[in-house]
Amino acid sequence: MCTVCGCGGDGAILSDGQSKQTLAPDHDHPHDHAHGHVHTHADGTTHSHGHGHDHVHPHGHAHTHADGTTHDHDHGHGHPHGGGHDHRHAHDHIHEGEARTLDYGAGPARAHAPGLSQARMVEIETSILAKNEALAAKNRARLAEGGVFALNLLSGPGAGKTTLLVETLKALAGRLPAAVIEGDQQTDNDARRIRETGTPAVQINTGKGCHLDAHMVGHALDKLPLPPGGVLFIENVGNLVCPADFDLGETHRVTLVSVTEGDDKPLKYPDIFESADLVLITKADLAPYVDTNPEVLAHNIARINPQAKVLRVSSRAEDGLASWLAWLEEARAARLARLAAAAEAKAGALRAAAGGAR
Repeated sequence: MCTVCGCGGDGAILSDGQSKQTLAPDHDHPHDHAHGHVHTHADGTTHSHGHGHDHVHPHGHAHTHADGTTHDHDHGHGHPHGGGHDHRHAHDHIHEGEARTLDYGAGPARAHAPGLSQARMVEIETSILAKNEALAAKNRARLAEGGVFALNLLSGPGAGKTTLLVETLKALAGRLPAAVIEGDQQTDNDARRIRETGTPAVQINTGKGCHLDAHMVGHALDKLPLPPGGVLFIENVGNLVCPADFDLGETHRVTLVSVTEGDDKPLKYPDIFESADLVLITKADLAPYVDTNPEVLAHNIARINPQAKVLRVSSRAEDGLASWLAWLEEARAARLARLAAAAEAKAGALRAAAGGAR
């Protein structure tokens, strides 16, 4: 299970249309082998708290109550635990004038997990993300070696990622080589749609997992004929939350949001927009028929991420992808220029070192 977001992302399945491979769980992060005890609060909710088996050092665990208040209890293990004990608190009602929002993202971990203190959650998340970032760096170096321009496409379900990809691949056919990694919890429906365009694609089924990670993508790269100097599209699992935390080794991150989703999505789900290099407002041709104001949507995106470029696109309208295709080719050319400059600088340093050695 992914401790960062709580998903069961281990044991993902890769499929290239001809064979399937189950990935071994990636378990180099620490696990707590724990026992628990139950706390019942005044509002009737009950939850358990896990404890490690070090009976010398004190530890803490957090209580979050129905009114959103959070506090820690430190326990030493100099006393035996029974099967359970109750901690009843008088926070079971809301006084007039008090906030009605229970904010579980206010602590240092910006999340809540029963049985884990904020400090422990931060520790675990840091460990997991550090390992993912190391694997992402390997993916990035591998892609750079082949001059591959990689895009990580993120959005909620139904924003139009796959349709955008299909139409993009049709437009690029004969002009630019491409390959695709598809991420979904189940089915290879999207990968089959991609392969129908003549583009090689690998499907990753994450099972209970809600996002791709660098470990999965690294294995998918083994199965793909990467196009030298071409483009790799990585379509992430449809989810506006968890994929934002996981670097895959991409060159750029592209977030999609459709006009059918409402213009407040960037404010509700800021992380997925905050990390984007480009935001595509999709299904722009439907704007006159829905309640979303594209201008307000673009303004809200800019409030979260002023540096991101924002484009309106439509996979169905004539020239609806023109701005997106222009950005893609310009960004790819800039990437190749940077790689060439880096290679020349490295070669120059080697020549200088060789000259000095004489």
